[in-house]
Amino acid sequence: GNKKITYVEITPAVQQAGSLRGLSLLDVLNMKTDAMFELLPRVTSPRLDEVLLKRMGSADFIQLCGVAVNFLAGQDSGGKSGAATAG
Repeated sequence: GNKKITYVEITPAVQQAGSLRGLSLLDVLNMKTDAMFELLPRVTSPRLDEVLLKRMGSADFIQLCGVAVNFLAGQDSGGKSGAATAG
């Protein structure tokens, strides 16, 4: 069935270098989709797996990636993203 997620949080795990293991930091900061599909399940609450991320609307996915990247870049994003719908 369809699962609607109304609130996503970037968890404190993103502050740990281990959350970036196996990833190119440049790919993450450039929001390359494959890198984000690997990073976001490690640092989101509720945990968004790759299948759910791939079904997410593009605008929601881009917004979520932006929040994570802004946090990693040291900008205060609040660690939160708005509504995200997976279909």
